[in-house]
Amino acid sequence: MFRHIFTNSFGILFSRILGFIRDLLTASILGANIYSDIFFIAFKLPNLFRRIFAEGAFTQVFIPAFTRSKHKAVFSAHIFSLFFMIIAVMTLAVNLFPEAATVAIAVGFDKETITLAAPYVAINFFYLPLIFTVTFLSTLLQYKHHFATTAFATGLLNISLITALLLSKDQSDATIVTYLSYGVVAGGLLQLLVHFAAVQRLGLTTIIVGGAKYFKIKAQKITAETKKFNKQFFPAIWGNSTAQFSAFLDTWLASFLATGVISYMYYANRIFQLPLALFAIATSVAIFPKVARLLKNHKKEEALSYMHKAFWFLAFVLMFSTLGGYILSQEITWLLFERGAFNHEDTLNTTAILQMYMIGLLPFGLNKLLILWLYAQQQQMKAAKIATLTLTTNIVLSLALISPLGGVGLALASTLSGFIGFFATAKTFSRQEFLAIISLKKIVILLLSAALFTIILLIAKELIHVYI
Repeated sequence: MFRHIFTNSFGILFSRILGFIRDLLTASILGANIYSDIFFIAFKLPNLFRRIFAEGAFTQVFIPAFTRSKHKAVFSAHIFSLFFMIIAVMTLAVNLFPEAATVAIAVGFDKETITLAAPYVAINFFYLPLIFTVTFLSTLLQYKHHFATTAFATGLLNISLITALLLSKDQSDATIVTYLSYGVVAGGLLQLLVHFAAVQRLGLTTIIVGGAKYFKIKAQKITAETKKFNKQFFPAIWGNSTAQFSAFLDTWLASFLATGVISYMYYANRIFQLPLALFAIATSVAIFPKVARLLKNHKKEEALSYMHKAFWFLAFVLMFSTLGGYILSQEITWLLFERGAFNHEDTLNTTAILQMYMIGLLPFGLNKLLILWLYAQQQQMKAAKIATLTLTTNIVLSLALISPLGGVGLALASTLSGFIGFFATAKTFSRQEFLAIISLKKIVILLLSAALFTIILLIAKELIHVYI
């Protein structure tokens, strides 16, 4: 288990280091202004659909269904062709009506800004069909317990964007955003190529070719499987959408605030996402296929043992990450972004938002693990109900806090809704299942370790200000 976790974590770390270099260059070259807001808005829409439609819901429904399928090649061919067609139609619609798509993301923008942003939204949306194909291929690789390609391939997007920034340096802001938009599409193509190579190397092309070849002959044999998949997929979309819709809501509401707030929230969220991806997402991706197989084979105790190890691994690393990110938030933001067009005031504004995000790291991370238990048991409807509660809480709190606190209030609302989601997911476990994961002794050790780590961080913060 831990070998797969560390493979994912190392790949994600590689990608995130490149991502921070990309963000450092973006902050230095574009700063926090209308053009940086436009690019983040343009990239937000395909990313929203990618995380909801492709990576989250698709992966967590497809893997258990694929594992149980008696006609894996034909089943996978049917599912891929169906969803690729839907995504292709969406991409065409966005390119035909880019201004309408822009309004949907940033309703607070004035007409002139919407007109300015629309072409970039259209370009960026071509990333979605590319990354959906990547997601489909990555699920086949996960089924074979191969995680390295997907973990490291995400770095190709960052390499592409870094190249775009370097090529467009000293050009106008509009030109820089144009280069970045085409860089997104190029990054998607590069990820697709390396996934094709990995699939071919592992001999999985027979599934793809066989599915296409025998689809018409065996289509009737997968009718029941595809109906079950479709029935589970739409609750899964909703169940996976809480964090994504929360981020979308943040951007939508932030478009009503002062120029730069969208960028502050983006930069803060990028820092927050590092430990979340490095530990929580890497762990969840690594153990999900194994847990799904164990439950399919009625080995519930062994599956709970995997959950126990993963839960406490995450509890410790996320607690330490939370404390480090909160206490050293200003120092981290200064180190990463304060240069060029990104000034000290931008650092302070980003820091305040980052602190609110960091408070929610532990519940968000643990919830990503616990929710997999529901998906592995194909209980998508329960996950959808939890998502509804979480999203409703976030909407109410965002509307209540945006006026007095601005962008900080939006980040705090997201964090508080994360706590609600975690406790709601924990309640779905039976007493016996929950006790198999929770340990009172480890809770005490965690709290004592956190107290000691806090003292160390406060001392380190003082030393930083003395010597720097």
